[in-house]
Amino acid sequence: MRRSRSTGPRRAATTSLPVDAGFADVVISNGEINLTPDKMTALKEIFRDLKPGCRIRIGDIAVHVEVPQEAKDDIDLWSD
Repeated sequence: MRRSRSTGPRRAATTSLPVDAGFADVVISNGEINLTPDKMTALKEIFRDLKPGCRIRIGDIAVHVEVPQEAKDDIDLWSD
């Protein structure tokens, strides 16, 4: 069981959030899910961590065309 010692913002991988199930009132993902290879696992983890009836806020990038593989492989295009 992953115990949380305090409340407040945390930075963590979307596929392994450092809190117990049903801990969070809100999960905010800003630009993370589109970079996560296993999106289904990420979403399952987010919903596992939320209290019943609580919220998720997602800010992300959407494209309407296929991204070329060379662009996907160029980490400088996707990060600071």
